[in-house]
Amino acid sequence: MLKKLLAVSAAALLTFATYAVAVELRADHPDTYVVKKGDTLWGIAKRFLDQPWLWPEIWQANPQIENPHLIYPGDVLSLAYLGSGQPALSVNRLSPQVRAESLPIPAVPLSEVQDFLRNQHVLEEDDYKRLPYVLGFEENRLRSAEGQVIYVRGEGLEQGQRVSIVRPTLRYASMPTATDKRPEREPIVRRDEWSTAKGLEPKNNSIRWAHHYVTGRRFETLGWEVIEVAQGHVTHLGDPNTILVAPGGHEVRDGDLLMPYEPFPYDLSFYPHAPEQVPDNARILAVTDHLQFGGRHDVVAISVGAREGVRNGQVYSIWNPGATVRDDIRHKHRMAANMKRNQVTLPDEFAGHVMIFRTFDKVSYGLVMDGIRPVQLDDVLKAPDRL
Repeated sequence: MLKKLLAVSAAALLTFATYAVAVELRADHPDTYVVKKGDTLWGIAKRFLDQPWLWPEIWQANPQIENPHLIYPGDVLSLAYLGSGQPALSVNRLSPQVRAESLPIPAVPLSEVQDFLRNQHVLEEDDYKRLPYVLGFEENRLRSAEGQVIYVRGEGLEQGQRVSIVRPTLRYASMPTATDKRPEREPIVRRDEWSTAKGLEPKNNSIRWAHHYVTGRRFETLGWEVIEVAQGHVTHLGDPNTILVAPGGHEVRDGDLLMPYEPFPYDLSFYPHAPEQVPDNARILAVTDHLQFGGRHDVVAISVGAREGVRNGQVYSIWNPGATVRDDIRHKHRMAANMKRNQVTLPDEFAGHVMIFRTFDKVSYGLVMDGIRPVQLDDVLKAPDRL
């Protein structure tokens, strides 16, 4: 009976300790804060909390407002304490007219993610293969620019339709492995078989593979990353279709693909929060500009997406997987030290935190918010408070 009481008491203390940590304020937190242009929700949450992803725990959003999480420059945040002693933030909002003339502050700094929000997409493999593609150019040019005509094969276009012309850059994949050997961290550069077979892929443009290894799963293409290079309008339907390239883009090449134009392809009305659970095999697939390492305010691609429950605003901790070393201390003989059973995997090492800002079905983009060591390919994602 005594053991049972001790176990219950320990559980109660653990629950209380977890709750206390969950709502603990920074020692130097302000009592009030006036929101300024250029602020982010992450930055404001970090003024009050050591763990910014716990923002929902202290934010007293007004449910009568259409989007209660939106905060505008000029709003005044005030800290108070509920009857239970829990800290809570409320807001004295600007007048509706003043707010209508300004934009709400984003969760992440827009300057760091604009290109990924506006110009980059991750396509499902079926969508990628059935999109119309650029076949040729007027006057038999090798490239095309604004004000020129391109010829496109494929279905689904409409007369006068505005389209985005995109270029495949990365193929994200899960690669099965039959061994415990760690994969090479540098993505393999290969040709895209589908485009090559049709003679569409430019000879000087390889498509890179960004992948991670998993056990117990077959090869799976997670998606194709494409970057918008130009826009255009459908001027004539046929086989091929005729497209007039709009001003303001880059040169168009054969093999580029066409997508319907989206005037508002993204939504930034989210807030930092912890995920309910961390998906299996959540890893870093790629780092900004195809680098092997990254740091604060670098964008990374994650190997999980909407199908695994990933949502914009979720925060994860990033961990460098522990290296595997030989135990030469206990096993002095060289042959014994080389045996697999005498190898030891060191603990994973915390690298930083990442917040998801754009989610596709099987791949997500996140922004590294902070860190104490470089983020690298194949790093593992865990719960944000896992330290």
